Amino acid sequence: MAEYTESSMMIEAPAADVMDVITDYEAYPEWNEVELVDVVRRGEGGRGMEVAYEVKIPVLGKASYTLAYQYAPGDDGLSWTTKEARGAVRDIRGEYLLTEVEDRTKVTYRLAVELAVLVPGFIRNEGAERIIENALKRLKDRVESRT
Repeated sequence: MAEYTESSMMIEAPAADVMDVITDYEAYPEWNEVELVDVVRRGEGGRGMEVAYEVKIPVLGKASYTLAYQYAPGDDGLSWTTKEARGAVRDIRGEYLLTEVEDRTKVTYRLAVELAVLVPGFIRNEGAERIIENALKRLKDRVESRT
């Protein structure tokens, strides 16, 4: 499995607002690089416990995968592991860690992706860094546009 890549960003909103956007999986196609989303199973409070995604990965093609989520207490974040994957992705693990500082939230995104095709490590790492940076920027824009 690939090593984790991570980055952090401050969002001008409380952690609860950030978690609301992160856990609104059905809205991902509106703001994230996701084509289709299906919440397969919900847990307490209606939060997605298993969510199926379909994405297009430049050069590599489409990938379909289902992630199983675990939630930290309160609004401190969530983590995910792959339940099943098809296409360009073999395994995905990651987490969002949220730390509230006054009325702002530091969001740390950690991600490890194993592709179904052999790709040199530096290209895989650069791709993971781009995914994280783009996701954090889109998350920030989405959360801050709602407040």
